[in-house]
Formats: sequence, structure tokens, C-alpha cells
Amino acid sequence: MFEEIKKLLVECAHVDENEVTLDANLKKDLGIDSLYAAELTLELEEHYGIAIEWEEMLEVYTVKDVVDLIEKKVGR
Repeated sequence: MFEEIKKLLVECAHVDENEVTLDANLKKDLGIDSLYAAELTLELEEHYGIAIEWEEMLEVYTVKDVVDLIEKKVGR
């Protein structure tokens, strides 16, 4: 799951893949602003066939938070 999400982060937000760790803060460490967050949300929804509420994404701060959210949504 982490590797798939890492790939989406690199593609969507154009971040350095070496900086994408589970502990990386989306905003502070990876520079993901609200526009990239919206794009990432759409990509995650499409990739995993799920719906993500914007409020849920507002509570996501680290890459691990993203992984946990997606795992919860897809039932893994």
C-alpha cells in the first residue's frame, strides 16, 4: 500500500521519491498544498475505487495517515 501511495505522491505532487517516508509531513516535508491535496484525493479515489470526504483529508498530516485512511477505506 505504501509503495502505491508513494508512487501517486511522486506523480501528482512531483515530490522527490526519496523524501516520501511514512513519517513525512505532507505540507511541511513534501510541500503539498491544498491544490495538490485535492489532486491527490482524486487520484486516490480513482486508483482505489473509493470515495474520500474532504473533511477526512483535512485530518491527514503524514504519509502514514494517508496509508491508514486508504487501508480503512478499502478494508485492508
